[in-house]
Amino acid sequence: MITTNKLTVRFGSQTLFENVSIKFAPGNCYGVIGANGAGKSTLLKVLSGDIEPTSGEVHIGKGDRIAVLKQNHFEFDEYRVIDTVIMGHKKLYDIMTERDALYAKPDFNDEDGIKAAHLEEQFAELDGWQAESMAASLLSELGIPDALHYEQMKNLAGSEKVRVLLAQALFGNPDILLLDEPTNHLDLNTIAWLEEFLIDFPNLVIVVSHDRKFLDNVCTHIADIDYKNIQLYTGNYTFWSQASQLIQKQKEEQNKKTEEKMEELKAFIARFSANASKAKQATSRKNMLDKLSLEEIKPSSRQYPRIRFTYNKIPGKDVLTIKNLTKSVDGELLMKNFSLDVTQGEKIAFIAKDPQIITSLFEMIEGNMQPDSGEITWGVTATHSYFPMDNNFYFENDKTIMQWLAQYSLDQHVNYLRGYLGRMLFSGEDADKKVNVLSGGEKVRCILAKMMIAEANVMIFDEPTNHLDLESITALNNAMIDYPGTILFTSQDYQLIQTVADRIVEISPNGYINMRNKYDEYLKNPTVIKRRSEIYRELVKK
Repeated sequence: MITTNKLTVRFGSQTLFENVSIKFAPGNCYGVIGANGAGKSTLLKVLSGDIEPTSGEVHIGKGDRIAVLKQNHFEFDEYRVIDTVIMGHKKLYDIMTERDALYAKPDFNDEDGIKAAHLEEQFAELDGWQAESMAASLLSELGIPDALHYEQMKNLAGSEKVRVLLAQALFGNPDILLLDEPTNHLDLNTIAWLEEFLIDFPNLVIVVSHDRKFLDNVCTHIADIDYKNIQLYTGNYTFWSQASQLIQKQKEEQNKKTEEKMEELKAFIARFSANASKAKQATSRKNMLDKLSLEEIKPSSRQYPRIRFTYNKIPGKDVLTIKNLTKSVDGELLMKNFSLDVTQGEKIAFIAKDPQIITSLFEMIEGNMQPDSGEITWGVTATHSYFPMDNNFYFENDKTIMQWLAQYSLDQHVNYLRGYLGRMLFSGEDADKKVNVLSGGEKVRCILAKMMIAEANVMIFDEPTNHLDLESITALNNAMIDYPGTILFTSQDYQLIQTVADRIVEISPNGYINMRNKYDEYLKNPTVIKRRSEIYRELVKK
């Protein structure tokens, strides 16, 4: 259990939350939501003790062990993978380390023997004899092959390190589990496994995530950070979202009724106040009017970007043709003889267990990377705009946001550019902000503004929801649904794939699947299930 008492967190003049007193009860899973910059990650750091609050207190249940998903992917580079996982249970790992150091002493004596016996007793009580097998099981479930379990962390790829650190957090049945964006860099199958793990997890979970389906599947409660307060609601994200919209609507309707009543009273006063016989009644009504006041409707601090994609050049039927594409990176085969025909208006979701496969495909389609063999041919009338997963290279300069966006616009009129910036929530002096100091979410909104101005008839998105808050994801999701052109995209957001894509293409080094289906139908299709088993069989053996 975690409770807070009058918790306040400030950074300089900015207050994230103030005098917050809440209780996170065991057995529940709390999804932390709020706009970008509201303090979601900071809250987890305060609860774990990594950051001291400005004032107030955090109380942890006596004897409760906290596990935290680490964000520093290089912290454990000099340790073996299996040991990194076991480090998630610090007390157990410290006992193991001390015990092994004792046994390694060349002058091991009786006193060391007594101490070792005591450590062995503690080791057994903590189920230490099963530690390696439990750690190995978690690693395997998260897609880390057995051959890597005893490698050093520095030898792993970035996405593999993410999975090891997740295994570290989940290891040893912690009493309190704090997870900040645990689905980042996970494929959809691994996310489904994590959902099942957390659904069955008996203890307290507090999680920050921008994955709507994930929050719906695992959360019993929502912790909403808004207006420097944290409010707890029972239910998952969809329930919270629908309920909050309903409450807002009811408040607006109540306000309307109050306004109508006030107008009625004003009309009565105007009509009868001059009439001596009704003066007393009019005075009574006036007193009633004075007591009426509109209930203050506090609009949420959430803001939805106004995203709308259009195209200015009518596309032809044939958009893109890919023939026998083969590509290896650093000696690793990503795809072999991959072929695809794309026609106007299709919205295709690309999926793969290794995200590098799709990123490399998009980079080749864009002409930023050359295939080992094969051909990529764009349609004569096709114009395309690209959202890369790593967009930092766009912002390695000291231009203002206005100057940056102007680079990509034929219309240089300030009001025209400000219109697009305003739609992406950059208002007033925001336009003068330097792009090299922007947050991840702000950079994404800049790229989306650039894509809107381009008015291309083909949109390519590589993980566009990374760094966005839930409101921006919803706005982007709706814009992709409404866009009349062609979309090629990849995402770990199930809802985005399910609502946008009408065709699924799954790629592995051993082959690919190309099906015209909605995503949930694709996953249940017997032919797809059999084919997926075939194309991943050799990878499992490796």
